Amino acid sequence: MTTTCSYLNKLVFGAVLISLLAACAQTPQQRNARAKHDQVYCDRSENKNSKLCKYQEVVERQKNGSDPAKETLDGLKLKPRSNVQTAKIGKVPPVQKSNAIPTKVATAKPTTAANRAVTRPSQKHSQVWPRLASDLRFGALGRNSAVEEREEWYAEHSYYLANISKRAARYIYYILENLEERDMPADLALLPFVESAYDPFAYSHGRASGLWQFVPNTAKHLGIDQNWWYDGRRDVITATDSALDYLTDLNRRFGGDWLLTLAAYNAGAGTVNKAITKNKKKGLPTDFWSLKLPKETRNYIPKMLALVKIFKNPASYNLTLPSVPNQPHFVTVNTGSQLDLAQAAKLAEISVDELYRLNPGFNRWVTAPEGPHRLLIPQAKAKEFTTRLQKIPPRDRVRWQRYKIQHGDNLVAIARRHHVDVSTLRASNQLDSDVLQIGQELLIPDAGNGVSPLKDLNRGLASTDASRIEYKVASGDTISGIASKYGVSSKQIFAWNNLSTASLIKPGQKLIVWGKAPQKSDKGIIRKVGYKVRSGDSLSVIASRFNLRIRDILEWNSIKTSQYLRPGQSLTLYVDITHADL
Repeated sequence: MTTTCSYLNKLVFGAVLISLLAACAQTPQQRNARAKHDQVYCDRSENKNSKLCKYQEVVERQKNGSDPAKETLDGLKLKPRSNVQTAKIGKVPPVQKSNAIPTKVATAKPTTAANRAVTRPSQKHSQVWPRLASDLRFGALGRNSAVEEREEWYAEHSYYLANISKRAARYIYYILENLEERDMPADLALLPFVESAYDPFAYSHGRASGLWQFVPNTAKHLGIDQNWWYDGRRDVITATDSALDYLTDLNRRFGGDWLLTLAAYNAGAGTVNKAITKNKKKGLPTDFWSLKLPKETRNYIPKMLALVKIFKNPASYNLTLPSVPNQPHFVTVNTGSQLDLAQAAKLAEISVDELYRLNPGFNRWVTAPEGPHRLLIPQAKAKEFTTRLQKIPPRDRVRWQRYKIQHGDNLVAIARRHHVDVSTLRASNQLDSDVLQIGQELLIPDAGNGVSPLKDLNRGLASTDASRIEYKVASGDTISGIASKYGVSSKQIFAWNNLSTASLIKPGQKLIVWGKAPQKSDKGIIRKVGYKVRSGDSLSVIASRFNLRIRDILEWNSIKTSQYLRPGQSLTLYVDITHADL
């Protein structure tokens, strides 16, 4: 038996050896004919996954100098910027760039310190816009009629993009740097053009806020702080970091497809997943263009891709972009404690308006007690600002005023009157309880001499026209109705009068209300919001949602209380975004 097996092995070895010798003995013509035969075989779609064809792909890539060990079947992974090669992925043609990426691509790890020490291609540009143009990667994805329509609109309204570009000048370098650090497409720096028109104070009918337009629930999910003092959705650093984290996560969930990623950023991952599932059940394609998505999302992606085309070659669209040096516009300065923003602007020798454009997350005239204890300061002013700030002890960085307790006062009323929160009053005065005595003095943070340092930005949050009103309850009155009448919330009325939410009010009963005279009402950052009435909406529901007064909504839209709201009806609202989501 052993002799038989040995004999068979020798026969097999001999046959293989003869085959190899025969192959080597082939003439060039025979080898060419065989190669053509293999090519025809592999061109057939049913043979694409055969071992022969996969081997041919590897051989071909080796001839072109790429490393098959670093590749995937779906496309090339991101490689260091200096040696990334173009790749053909699916139907997307190769982009002739040193750092092109396909629609589907794995997100690479952040560059190391060693890599950053080497001069990057982006540093070779003296201006930001040429740098952006050289790094755009999504151009090949915009071959669609919907994109062309948006492209034509932008071309006809180039002044619109020019104005947004001026606003973007403060932030674009920071965003590009963060994208490059994460090996993410530079195209995403154009996303705030679509989301917020690069206005950090932008506010939508869906209560989305900031450059990256986070709604409250998404912000909470991402760990973004939102409180009386501070809204991280508007903070340039916090919101940008959170947005890029969120986009990275979505891109991973959607297999590296950036169009589906952007669609999910706009409509929500659940909405996109449902559309994909429906198409799979019907045997339909699951790319973005084949999905049935909300109208807003179907318009959202074409806008983004049209911007990519335009910023790739702005001159051909008659677009003149502002001069923006390819260097940091601002630096981060650690303040270490609370700081009066008017005082900060003075130390930096810039206007309060400019300070707020760089630090739009702060709702009040002073930085938040619990932080972030940092300010963004123009690079040219940062050194002098830091030197001057170090000379001011923390106790002098926020100005104070003394307040003598009067009959009927309580902490809630005093806090509202002076635009601080109750916890700050307790901490500032070392109070163990909320019991106050007439004649007692409290130390209250003050913007200085009763004049708001934020007047230039139309905030007016440090001064107040609030007055103590003794309201006599009439027949038919409700707490919510009284609250709407004086522009306050029901919770505030309950607190001012020591009432529980279950308490009933009676005609003749007197309530304390801290209201504002309508003609002198202070405003914060006001944004005009177009709101479409939804099923179940009422004037009181809308007023509560945006912290407005019903009578203002009636006046702005020329409607009467007797008129019913209709689903789909359009309303114009003027929302103070520093109070809307509190």
